[in-house]
Amino acid sequence: MSKLLFVASEVTPLIMTGGLADVCGSLPVALKAMRWSVRLLMPAYPQAVKQAAPTRLIATLHLRGTPGEVKILEGHLPGANLPVWLVDYAPAFERAGNPYAKTDGTDWPDNAERFALLSRCAVEIAQGRANLSWIPDVVHCNDWQTGLAPALLSTESPRPATVFTIHNLAYQGLFPARTFQALGLPEVLWSPEGLEFHGKLSFIKGGLAFADHITTVSPSYAEEIQTAQCGCGLEGLLHYRRHVLTGILNGIDEKAWNPEKDKHITQTYSVDTLHKKSHNKQALLKDFHFPVNASAATSSKNRSADNGQRLLLGSVGRLAEQKGIDLLLDIIGRLAALDVQCVLLGSGDKHLEKSLRAAARRYPDTLGVHFAYDDRLAHRIKAGADAFLMPSNFEPCGLSQLYSLRYGTPPIVHSVGGLKDTVVDSSSAALKAGAATGFRFSPATPDALLESIERAITLYAQPQQWNKLCKTGMTQCFNWRSSARRYAELYRGLLKSAR
Repeated sequence: MSKLLFVASEVTPLIMTGGLADVCGSLPVALKAMRWSVRLLMPAYPQAVKQAAPTRLIATLHLRGTPGEVKILEGHLPGANLPVWLVDYAPAFERAGNPYAKTDGTDWPDNAERFALLSRCAVEIAQGRANLSWIPDVVHCNDWQTGLAPALLSTESPRPATVFTIHNLAYQGLFPARTFQALGLPEVLWSPEGLEFHGKLSFIKGGLAFADHITTVSPSYAEEIQTAQCGCGLEGLLHYRRHVLTGILNGIDEKAWNPEKDKHITQTYSVDTLHKKSHNKQALLKDFHFPVNASAATSSKNRSADNGQRLLLGSVGRLAEQKGIDLLLDIIGRLAALDVQCVLLGSGDKHLEKSLRAAARRYPDTLGVHFAYDDRLAHRIKAGADAFLMPSNFEPCGLSQLYSLRYGTPPIVHSVGGLKDTVVDSSSAALKAGAATGFRFSPATPDALLESIERAITLYAQPQQWNKLCKTGMTQCFNWRSSARRYAELYRGLLKSAR
């Protein structure tokens, strides 16, 4: 049985700030089901230790530049019986706030030291220097927080094969050049071909330049990051290494996101009982204190084009420039004129929050907002909205559009990255072929977004066509099994090459 060490800075349900955690909590479980021996390695944040309990001490390390002992605790991923190894070093990880930032939202000033420690622990385990009976054949690292591990392993011989996954290239782990010396990293790694990036230390380059294979989370994003538009300054390196760069779509947790068994929603339903979805719309309207139109309670299979029901858009995600919320703000007045409603759940950029609050006050019957992350409400929006709005400027993969497809809530997306790969536009040809699952628009402009919403309104007024669109989306397969098979094939190829 081949052995895999999966290294990440966050893992659902132990701790989560975004989609990275979802992937790292699901892919290892799918690989374990394929008879890989998997160990998850992550920091021992207090929340993670509590969730992974009971834990036991399995190793003690003494690392260069780290005063005192670093302990490795073993717990388990809840509900999966998958071993989780937690890097327990209180000065680095036992603190309030999220994994990367203080409670006021500013980055921890010692993030370079904290995540260099995580990478160094991965190297010690990978090289058998942690005195464990388990040594991996493959080390799979994720995003900049783990980028130093492939770089450090490149100086070792023999060593395991290394894979590095880009979940979002915009986050790179850039630090002043002096940090390289402060961390005591091998001098051989400091060069434009190595960890140096325009005079700074780049953690993500550790993975991009030194991993045996690079993956990212959709085929289109793998192509896009080789261009100046999406490459964030690293497009040259990624194009140079394109022969070892693969885009593999993320999957979703079908147990957590299942409209037939979802405990968060008012009325469960399936592709065969789609008319019951309307009860969730009424509940969602009440959640956001919108008036409930009596005609809107009519089941969707009896809904007619002239019953006065308004198209309800839902949106869930971080409030960041990447997510295209500015496009929504630009057209909110025109949505009000079209008699469309929109509910939004998210938090992040305070300027965007302020602008959305002002828009909600100005158009109280059109826009409802909730500034937080609320898992229950996220499920209720996926189930209760008529269509799901995701106008991201760029999107490596995206998970929300996959959840909304499963809930029979057609996505309206910018045709980019994983959104382009997972949503089939409702063109006349696709509708005729029964292949359409949502609405794509390009370029990322307010007018293009509005045109796609107007197309959704037109189709929504045709109940049979709309129901067919919803049901086609619900039957799409985006589970982790197919993604895990692709990763397993990749690992086996690396091990075969090494032999």
